[in-house]
Amino acid sequence: MTLKIERFSEKHGARIRLSGELRCAQLASLGIEIERADQQVILDLDELGLVDIHAVWFLNTCEAQNIKVVNCAPYIREWMFQERANERNSERT
Repeated sequence: MTLKIERFSEKHGARIRLSGELRCAQLASLGIEIERADQQVILDLDELGLVDIHAVWFLNTCEAQNIKVVNCAPYIREWMFQERANERNSERT
C-alpha cells in the first residue's frame, strides 16, 4: 500500500489528510506539502493505517513545531508518546 496525500484549505488553515502507509520513504514528500502550506497545518491521520518509527519521529517533530496531528489511531498516538518519553529519558543520562 502507498501513501495518499490530500490537501484542503480550511478557514483556520490547511488540512493535509493522509491515507495508507506512512514510512521513511514518504517523509520528504510530506515535508514538502507541509512547507507549501502558508498557513497553520493540520495533519489528519484518520485514514492512515500503518507507520514506521521514522514516521513516528516525524509526527512528534510536527507536534513540537505546533502542527496539529488529529484523528490519530490509538496505537500511533501511544507509540508517539513512548518515543517522546524515551527521548526525555535519554536526555537525562
